[in-house]
Amino acid sequence: MSRILLAPMEGLADPLMRNVLTAIGGYDWGICEFVRVTESVLPNRTFLRTCPELLHDSRTDAGTPMRVQLLGSDPHFMAANARRLVKHRPAGVDINFGCPAPTVFRHRGGSALLGEPDLLHAIVSAVRAEVPADIPFTAKMRLGIADSSLAVDCAQAIEAGGVDELIVHGRTKVDGYKPPARWAQIDRVRAAVGIPIIANGEVWTVADFRQCQQESGCADIMLGRGALADPLLPRK
Repeated sequence: MSRILLAPMEGLADPLMRNVLTAIGGYDWGICEFVRVTESVLPNRTFLRTCPELLHDSRTDAGTPMRVQLLGSDPHFMAANARRLVKHRPAGVDINFGCPAPTVFRHRGGSALLGEPDLLHAIVSAVRAEVPADIPFTAKMRLGIADSSLAVDCAQAIEAGGVDELIVHGRTKVDGYKPPARWAQIDRVRAAVGIPIIANGEVWTVADFRQCQQESGCADIMLGRGALADPLLPRK
């Protein structure tokens, strides 16, 4: 049985929209917008503002588990913030290695780290040490910055750091959100690691969903903008 997940979409899938989409149904779990980590330990109110679901057993009003995503490049502060976050007992902790936004990229966040597999490993390892085994721990990445030459290296570094599952968006940072998503490249990553891979990118219809499964080799699919374009898509 495949799972359908709701993607974190900055400025789009805010708490209100997450409630609307999950009330329609069809999602197994989702990830909230990212919490940006710099050189500080964020106050509790920051986590609660970004993911108010934390006040309700980390679930939307419809009962869909919502995980919290951290974005940053400093292993020490990523771990310190994870330590504070897990006190709220989130439905899961995710790390953002995929955001292509220019501001995030300039500040060495999100997809900017896909040229540094060793740093990915250091970040994941540091956060893993703070996330209890009973809280799911995932990461989300793209195929690379300008090309996919390091996609396998990055995925293996993230796996070695200790994530339970890895979400792979089938585009590079340079691709942004321009079609197509290269689902077959996700399959190349999937074949090179031993953890479950979740495919993401350019799924707008049921036909896209099935083709993505076929080309990526992944049973589980994360929906992003396709979920906003057709809120009934997960139920079809």
